[in-house]
Amino acid sequence: MSDDVKARFEQAMERSKSLPKQPPAVLLDLYGLFKQATAGDAAGKRPGAFDIRGRAKYDAWAARKGTSASDAMGAYVAYVEKLAGN
Repeated sequence: MSDDVKARFEQAMERSKSLPKQPPAVLLDLYGLFKQATAGDAAGKRPGAFDIRGRAKYDAWAARKGTSASDAMGAYVAYVEKLAGN
């Protein structure tokens, strides 16, 4: 993975903090891409039905299974740029 991809990803993470308020589905997409980029495929047990938030986050991450870290970083950067209007 190139240093350029990592640098752009880090910039996008900072930029995401200043985005206007987003709907939950968008936040889950960003979370799934972030986790895949930084931790790889989802691990551990899927949270139970009563942990709605944890389960949604786990599912958003697990949906990215098999995506490489650099591809997830690139997708994260592109999504943040789209949300920012670039």
